[in-house]
Amino acid sequence: MSFENPNLSLSAHVASLNARFENTDTVEMLREIILDPSFGELALVSSFGADSVVLLDMVAKINRALPVIFMDTEMLFHQTLTYQRKLAKDLGLEDVRRIQPSREAVLERDFDNLMHRYDTNACCALRKTEPLKRALAGFGGWISGRKRYQGGARTSMDLFELDAEQRIKINPLAHWSRDDLADYIATHKLPRHPLAAKGFKSIGCAPCTTPVGTVEDERAGRWRGQGKTECGIHFGEVARTVIVTDDGFANDDWVDDFHTFDALPTVETGTLAVDLKGDFPAKNLLQWIDKIDMIRVDFPVFSDGRGFSLACQLRLLGYVGRLRAKGHIVADQYAMARRSGFDEVEIDQALARRQPEPFWQARAKWQANDYQNHLRKAPSQAERPF
Repeated sequence: MSFENPNLSLSAHVASLNARFENTDTVEMLREIILDPSFGELALVSSFGADSVVLLDMVAKINRALPVIFMDTEMLFHQTLTYQRKLAKDLGLEDVRRIQPSREAVLERDFDNLMHRYDTNACCALRKTEPLKRALAGFGGWISGRKRYQGGARTSMDLFELDAEQRIKINPLAHWSRDDLADYIATHKLPRHPLAAKGFKSIGCAPCTTPVGTVEDERAGRWRGQGKTECGIHFGEVARTVIVTDDGFANDDWVDDFHTFDALPTVETGTLAVDLKGDFPAKNLLQWIDKIDMIRVDFPVFSDGRGFSLACQLRLLGYVGRLRAKGHIVADQYAMARRSGFDEVEIDQALARRQPEPFWQARAKWQANDYQNHLRKAPSQAERPF
């Protein structure tokens, strides 16, 4: 059965895949995806970490020739490198691609290999994000081993997502628990990473990974004490929301950061976007009204209509930039959002599944049903009653 649907946008296609496979067995889902040529060439991206063996075993039993991308940051534990070689051999993986950071880039930006001490984000970009982006060029999608129970931004991820390159990203183990993983490993007698027995529940680069306590979050040992939870491969790279316009579902084309009002920069920074709550006093934005390119208004619950009033006030004050409603907006409220002055609505993948694109397109002709707009039209001579 083909996964392609030329009548759907990528965001709508992802939403349809999530709905289709929501209750499907993990192995069966992987089998369908890997063996269906319409999905394009796929790759499994693996760190060969604490529980990577589960997904690697599943894939090996379906297609041993599926490309497996292993990111060697040149900062890994030596145990990880040994484990990677052993596991690839034991599982019979035929196409493991070991990728490393650009030698020229490392010499230019981290010649002493100490960047991780003062700028972990830049180090992750150099050694993980950039090499992976190059390695995935040409692939139609990629498979990740992330799980929701790992916390942070992962708690709300879907089985299928879009990454920043508009490539489909698949998280087959999204709904798996720690016990599910342990049971699978025990049942199939799979070898564990040697550091797992020493308290390492999540294993990355040696300088930035520590063991975790019994009551700590699984990823608490990654970048400990820094407030950082992702390396950049996953965080900020996934299109978790859908943008709704009069034309239907679209991918978010806004790539710059959003600021809170209190954190607006005091100097020109190029494009400028701000997040506002529905009860924000519109007049407080007067001095910024011609400097802001995008305003996004939060709707915490669908019954909170203050955001509509704020949008009207902003337009009356002369704001002409992009105005976006975000959060708990349902399809029945789309016309109200547009009449209030919003250009678009941002919804999450869960709502996109419950109310797919046709629900919203049915409300796209909001001007045709605008009662006030009808009243504004002057009647023709023939329509005048006298």
